[in-house]
Amino acid sequence: MLNRKRRERHHAGNDTSLIARGTVIRGDLCFNGALHLDGRVEGTIVGEGEEAMFTLSEHGQVDGEIRVPHAILNGHVTGDVQVTARLELSAQARIDGNLRYHTLEMAAGAQINGSICREGDGNEDAARRELPAPTDVDAATPA
Repeated sequence: MLNRKRRERHHAGNDTSLIARGTVIRGDLCFNGALHLDGRVEGTIVGEGEEAMFTLSEHGQVDGEIRVPHAILNGHVTGDVQVTARLELSAQARIDGNLRYHTLEMAAGAQINGSICREGDGNEDAARRELPAPTDVDAATPA
């Protein structure tokens, strides 16, 4: 009886899916819980739920879009990445596409070849400030 309760607790929300090295998935992939990718996905990866966690190992590859709340990337992504909570880019991470994130931690060596945009808590307009127009300094100072 005690073992059964322990097993039930383990499966509640802590499920991890593994896509092994050498495996290729062609098509979109939706997941709950955690997904660890050592192989290759050719399609969109979507993490459902606020606690969904996507991990891309140094051997993993994604040719398509990634939309998840939490991610740790250390492989190669060709496509846009949107992480709504926290993104960690490890040293071997390479993103060839646009990146949108809320919180970012980036190790030395990680590469992003595209635009980078931070998504805030909805208060972006209040936080944005326009820079003043440049003044003509040369005209004001005599030569």
